[in-house]
Amino acid sequence: MADITRAASSEQGTDSAAIIASPRVSNNEKLLRFIVPIGALLVFVLLWQAFVSLRGIPTYILPGPIDAIGALFKDSGTLWPALWVTLRITFMALGVALLGGVVLAIIIVQSKWLELALFPFTVILQVTPIIAIAPLILIYAPDTQTALMICAFLVAFFPILSNMVQGLKSVDHNLLNLFELYGAKGWQTLFFLKIPASMPYFMAGLRIAGGLSLIAAVVAEFAAGSAGQGSGLAFRLLESQYRLNLPRMFAALIMLCGTGIAIYALTSFVAWLTLHRWHESAIRREN
Repeated sequence: MADITRAASSEQGTDSAAIIASPRVSNNEKLLRFIVPIGALLVFVLLWQAFVSLRGIPTYILPGPIDAIGALFKDSGTLWPALWVTLRITFMALGVALLGGVVLAIIIVQSKWLELALFPFTVILQVTPIIAIAPLILIYAPDTQTALMICAFLVAFFPILSNMVQGLKSVDHNLLNLFELYGAKGWQTLFFLKIPASMPYFMAGLRIAGGLSLIAAVVAEFAAGSAGQGSGLAFRLLESQYRLNLPRMFAALIMLCGTGIAIYALTSFVAWLTLHRWHESAIRREN
């Protein structure tokens, strides 16, 4: 009897130790998720700098990371205002795309005839290269900034719309039948069942649209060739290319890459904040 008790106590102690150790494992995993990408990035930067330094490559051919970071501070008076212009266009286009995509998706789902009539136009706008229609938009838009925002909006709009439509259509039919059984009105089914159920699809579209809106804003500015005080980072890239000022060009590229990563991180955080309490895609598995 004593042996059984000791064995049970030993087993219980082992289970307790495992339970206590599991958060440490989880914390280590979280730490590794930050350390591994940052470490890989640092190794890449060091190799890049070593390659440039050992080969003696001049900065007008390939600047090193030190030169690019130096240009980031040296030309901050030029680059940061340009980044603000690009960011303003990006987020304005993304905001309009979110509003328009969600509203149109709700309208389309409510009527099959509207879906058949409107959805082909959205597909045509999506598959048409933005660089091809940007000159037309520049002609008909009242000013260059509006034209750039329209270009970015057209690229960001379709992922929001298509994902939202798919989400609204993917509601469990049993839940729909349950709402009908209890006599729920159409707006109640929409707001209390369909829209919450479509959130995972919407968040996926948001992550895609966030990056695409930045890309479209830069591409549209390349097509517009806008210059002057109100120009964005795309013009600064072209200007650096024409002047063979490659350190500034790499500094602008670093700013664009950092901005894209920040937008993706922000949209991912919003998705996690929305879904982590209830949806399987954001809940950590226990086994």
